Amino acid sequence: MKHAINIRLEREVIDELDIYAKELDRTRTSLIEKSIELYFDKLDEMIADRRIDSLKSGKTTAIPLEEVFAKAGIGV
Repeated sequence: MKHAINIRLEREVIDELDIYAKELDRTRTSLIEKSIELYFDKLDEMIADRRIDSLKSGKTTAIPLEEVFAKAGIGV
């Protein structure tokens, strides 16, 4: 179910959005949704890179999957 939100954008961004929407025969909403989805993918990559760096530097440690399963009482 979709929910409405309000955002404020610079006029130039709205104008550009309208140009793309018209050219691609899409709505503003569909372009904004797709843009957010793509940006979330980028954020996921950034978070993964940060976690890998943290592991490599020794700031955090990984727990073997077998240990997690054992603590949870899951037999594999």
